[in-house]
Amino acid sequence: MLQIYNTLTRQKELFQPIESNKVRMYVCGMTVYDYCHLGHARVLVVFDVVYRYLRALGYDVTYLRNITDIDDKIIRRAAENGESFTALTERFIQAMHADSMALGVLPPTAEPRATAHITEIIAMVKTLIDKGFAYAANNGDVYYSVNQFTDYGKLSGKNPQDLRAGARVDIDEAKRDPLDFVLWKAAKPDEPFWESPWGLGRPGWHIECSAMSTCALGNHFDIHGGGADLQFPHHENEIAQSEAATGEQYVNVWMHNGFVRINEEKMSKSLGNFFTVREILQRYRAEEIRYFILTSQYRSPLNYDDDNLQNARNALTRCYTALRGLPIVASADDAAFNTRFYAAMNDDFNTPEALAVLFDVVREMNRIRAVDVNGAAALGAQLRVFGAVLGILQANADEYLRGDATHDGLTDAAIDDFIAQRIQARAAKQWAEADRIRAVLTEAGIVLEDGVQGTIWRRS
Repeated sequence: MLQIYNTLTRQKELFQPIESNKVRMYVCGMTVYDYCHLGHARVLVVFDVVYRYLRALGYDVTYLRNITDIDDKIIRRAAENGESFTALTERFIQAMHADSMALGVLPPTAEPRATAHITEIIAMVKTLIDKGFAYAANNGDVYYSVNQFTDYGKLSGKNPQDLRAGARVDIDEAKRDPLDFVLWKAAKPDEPFWESPWGLGRPGWHIECSAMSTCALGNHFDIHGGGADLQFPHHENEIAQSEAATGEQYVNVWMHNGFVRINEEKMSKSLGNFFTVREILQRYRAEEIRYFILTSQYRSPLNYDDDNLQNARNALTRCYTALRGLPIVASADDAAFNTRFYAAMNDDFNTPEALAVLFDVVREMNRIRAVDVNGAAALGAQLRVFGAVLGILQANADEYLRGDATHDGLTDAAIDDFIAQRIQARAAKQWAEADRIRAVLTEAGIVLEDGVQGTIWRRS
């Protein structure tokens, strides 16, 4: 039975969907003003695995991952570039989709954009005003009145009085309380705007997700996810808005993935250790990055360094080497391996333990391959079934191991030609020449493996 750590209750709980056999899940996606960085990649991959596993368990999953396509950062970046905010966001939405596809992330059921839900946002703001949870200030903004929501702080565990003691209010803000947050922003010169009962303006960030999630998934749904940095204030504010507006519990299970660190330091632009997905893809293959992300349980910190990425590369090479050359047969469905794999995933999506099961399968494949190739192939099919849940090990083994030639590397044809020359040299007992050719290929990063069926190769 699947157990998930619920940030709201601070414990693992047996997952019980609101509707039998159906799961409704919402994950906070990207604010599209720049390329996706490694932290975004972790969110994409983590909740892709959650999505895949829920479907593997037989659930009918409706998965929404929103796009924030209007906010202060977007407006500021578009102005710096001298372009419209829509041109900026469309460009980076396409870039995000390309990065997601490279990482093997399945498309969500829907990908709502904030600018396409202005009507729903305005309706929710109006409801909050009518119920006494929000107010229109004299500067044209509309604020949420935190003091009116008695459960404020229940997700983050923060005490409103403590927050007030350390709060700072800008002079130009018209808040009644330092903790109040903006629901609707009055338009400033040269900024995008929409018409509303409170004048021209645009939505605040927090209200976007409340409106988009409830209008698509209902007032009360199963899972809400995102990065740990969103727990407060974003998700705390979502709860306050949504539950005040609807009078119902907003979400049953809150999931938050841990932070990414670079060489044991917090990732930040100021430290110069900030990497986009595209930069990392110049050095590592997408499946290696995905595997690396899965080596840490999603709630734990993820430390990016070259050693960990190299370990991911070696691990995938070992798995694909075991799969290489096997006939296509039905999955073994070994009960012991199944039990262990699903037990790991049922334990709050424990991907490191699930990967350990994969390596035990590989070990058994290698042990029996020489005497029972069909048995090894059946285990290989089971390995791919497990891999599909994690979004790995779905490529053709030969193609994966041969990889892609770099701009200054040997082409496949050139490697095959060298191997043919080496075979001729060995046949003529020209051992020095055969060794020379192997050395040339080794220097070029090509690993040769001589076996009963001839010589095969892979890029190291």
